[in-house]
Amino acid sequence: MREEKEEEVSDCGSITLEEWNGSSSTKLFRTATITASSSVSIQRSANRFNHVWRRVLQAFVPEGFPSSVTPDYVGFQLWDTLQGISTYIKMMLSTQALLSAIGVGEKSATVIGATFQWFLRDFTGMLGGILFTFYQGSNLDSNAKMWRLVADLMNDIGMLMDLLSPLFPSAFIIVVCLGSLSRSFTGVASGATRAALTQHFALQENAADISAKEGSQETMATMVGMSLGMLLARFTSGNPLAIWFSFLSLTVFHMYANYRAVRCLVLNSINFERCSILLTNFMQTGQVLSPEQVSSMEGVLPDWATSLRSTDSKQLHRRVHLGVRVSSLPRLEMMQLLNGVGASTYKSANYLLAHRKGNVSVILHKDSVAADVLKSYIHAIVLANLMEKSTSFYSEGEAWMDNHSDEFLHKLRSGGWKTERLLSPSITWRANWIPHTSGAKMD
Repeated sequence: MREEKEEEVSDCGSITLEEWNGSSSTKLFRTATITASSSVSIQRSANRFNHVWRRVLQAFVPEGFPSSVTPDYVGFQLWDTLQGISTYIKMMLSTQALLSAIGVGEKSATVIGATFQWFLRDFTGMLGGILFTFYQGSNLDSNAKMWRLVADLMNDIGMLMDLLSPLFPSAFIIVVCLGSLSRSFTGVASGATRAALTQHFALQENAADISAKEGSQETMATMVGMSLGMLLARFTSGNPLAIWFSFLSLTVFHMYANYRAVRCLVLNSINFERCSILLTNFMQTGQVLSPEQVSSMEGVLPDWATSLRSTDSKQLHRRVHLGVRVSSLPRLEMMQLLNGVGASTYKSANYLLAHRKGNVSVILHKDSVAADVLKSYIHAIVLANLMEKSTSFYSEGEAWMDNHSDEFLHKLRSGGWKTERLLSPSITWRANWIPHTSGAKMD
């Protein structure tokens, strides 16, 4: 029996085994070749450094990189890491100034006094974070790029307050509390927008992995930034001019890196401004722009910073007010709604439209869903566009919706846009309406 088994083994053709390592089929590489003659022979790959480098890289990039993330991931993370390093360098300068103002190193300073000042600073920041979440928490998703920039700007303001605190000893508590308040906005806005961007980057439902690796990148940036910050603090100690020059230079670079980071993002979700850009171009050319094209056209700065130099086509979304409270409308608009003027009763839709002085108010039905919200906003943008060109914009708007709205949505989906919902601030005001025939008698 044993001879038969040996004969069976000898009849089998010999093979060469190759050992491969990697987390994805696009990143596998050979580490060893195993052959058999009189004995087993293992030949290791000569490029050991490449193997070690890949193992180190796995701690900082998601599994399956780069195919597991969107193309804009690398550019964003590069600039985000650079701004993170500059932030922690500045933090060492501002912390040094803050500790000096509290009295660290001075005999007259008391532990309980310093503790109380630190308590007020942190308490103000916590309270500010709660208030900011209450007022703006639901708005962060709809404009992640802008809030990302605003978050880092508020962080810079907070560190500036810390650096200024030694100059105003009589108002020290007020200055540091304002700085803590400013940084609290940063914590909320930065965390919320990071969550939204992580979902955007994840192509293989790997948001948790991307978030974990982003944490590793952030930790490395923190260590590098703190080390450089310690060196800079040591060299500039006792020289206010050098401290302020370093701080302001790093702040300029920090905001530039943040601007470049958000400019790298190519988001395919639809918010107010992207919808306005897409629809305006479609009404002119019949074509839908790609996410890359819209990304280069949309603004990333707050409205107050861009209103003076924006073109009319980009301002259409500012003339549309979504989810308007009925009782807040002027009497003329209320009369339009009650009398069923024009587009306000379009095909028994789950929304009403009214206009006044070039602006369009959108009132949503209490039973409206995400598709109704998107459709109402498209209709309102069409109306705002037609107001500039025609006096019969209501009827023309209805005709456009009949003939082109479905085509527009289809081309959006074909072009890679997400049309499941319109990213908008929370809609808290809705309405209900009961249509009456012309001969109906109201009680």
